[in-house]
Amino acid sequence: MYICGVTPYDFSHIGHARSYVAFDILYRYLKYLRYDVVYVRNFSDVDEKIIRRANEFGEDPIALSGRYCQEFLKDMDDLQCLPPIHQPRVSEHMEEIKEMIAKVMTNGYAYTVDGDVYFSVDSFPEYGRISGQKLEDNRAGVRFAVDSRKLNPADFALWKAAKPGEPSWDSPWGRGRPGWHIECSAMSAYYLTHSFDIHGGGMDLIFPHHENEIAQNCAACGPESNVSYWMHNGFVTIDDEKMSKSLGNFFTIREVTRLYHPIALRYFLLGTHYRSPVNYSISQIEIASESVYYIYQTLHDSEEALSAFQQGTVTETKVKGVRVSPQAQECISELRNELETKLSDDLHTPAILNAALQEALRLMNSYVNMLKKKQQQLSVILYLSELQKEVKAVLDVLGLLLGSTCAEVLQQFKERALKRADLTEEDILLAIEERALARKNKEFARSDQIRTDLVAKGIALMDIGT
Repeated sequence: MYICGVTPYDFSHIGHARSYVAFDILYRYLKYLRYDVVYVRNFSDVDEKIIRRANEFGEDPIALSGRYCQEFLKDMDDLQCLPPIHQPRVSEHMEEIKEMIAKVMTNGYAYTVDGDVYFSVDSFPEYGRISGQKLEDNRAGVRFAVDSRKLNPADFALWKAAKPGEPSWDSPWGRGRPGWHIECSAMSAYYLTHSFDIHGGGMDLIFPHHENEIAQNCAACGPESNVSYWMHNGFVTIDDEKMSKSLGNFFTIREVTRLYHPIALRYFLLGTHYRSPVNYSISQIEIASESVYYIYQTLHDSEEALSAFQQGTVTETKVKGVRVSPQAQECISELRNELETKLSDDLHTPAILNAALQEALRLMNSYVNMLKKKQQQLSVILYLSELQKEVKAVLDVLGLLLGSTCAEVLQQFKERALKRADLTEEDILLAIEERALARKNKEFARSDQIRTDLVAKGIALMDIGT
């Protein structure tokens, strides 16, 4: 499968996170189903935005894009996105790009003007088949820049003649650089051939990017060119408004993960079906953060409760004769069935997070409490152990299972909560002491106020009975 990658000229934003988390779920699930997946995700490291930013910084464009490629990879690693098999860069595939342009020209679908090479959309009758766009609706100056040299305003560049201050490469049409659309066509063909299974990206890529890819692929390779499935993820809005730098509601992945655990951002994104728009807000990321904290607290409590068994005080021999209860077995079967049914149904992740997983966590907590009370110890150990294994297996497929210990993950969540509240752990301990003293002195109004002040800063105190 080939997924259109970023143009690395700045830190990646949560719209990028939305796309690559969605396709990471697809990748993980296909691997879970034992498919042999060749996953390709490119870097468009030759682009006007990169050139403009590099000129502002007085930096080489390829060096600048290389730096932001590394930042992007760090963000993906933080979000638990598995690395693709291939991550090609445009700058490393100029020969393949030029070869494909030459095929398009030889087959009569393109023309040259002053060192530029344009694809003639009128030469391809099927243009518009994925987007539904009609050529007569594409007026110059509305969807396309006015250029009197073009035969049709919708004609798009395959090769752009060199300009001062821009990186350029030799070609049969003179020095220059490739157009955006031909880059993905050439790289996908190089790694996956002209016929492959899945091509994906954001909904904004349907037109013109993917429409143009189809046109030039067919022009170069004819009937050999085929993509079996096109997949597109929905947009991210911020407080129900389109995310935009001009509106001041633009968030990079790094800005969000500085204050919230990356896995909370991943959980938030999985909480909406990948093809639907997802609305980012502080309240929603807070809910996601609390949900993941609950998952890891449950896993941590389960591990603590099972520690006696793991240390050998309850032997495996004693448990061998015990069978998993019908309730636990039903919960395990339902969780596995929900995972496979819902992910097979167009990656319906919200249904998994909100139903079967929650029931499994609830039952795990019930068994933990029974162990604490030393009720039905041998059987409960088995029930809890089997449930824990299944929950972890599901979390792994969803990319929600971290390599750190549960205690370490919980600590990471606490550290970010303190950062959001602009408090230190010492501040919290002092507040707890002050509240305990107020309760001891029956100053309940003061006690309640301390708790309310902490809640307002995102810190919740729980009173646990002795």
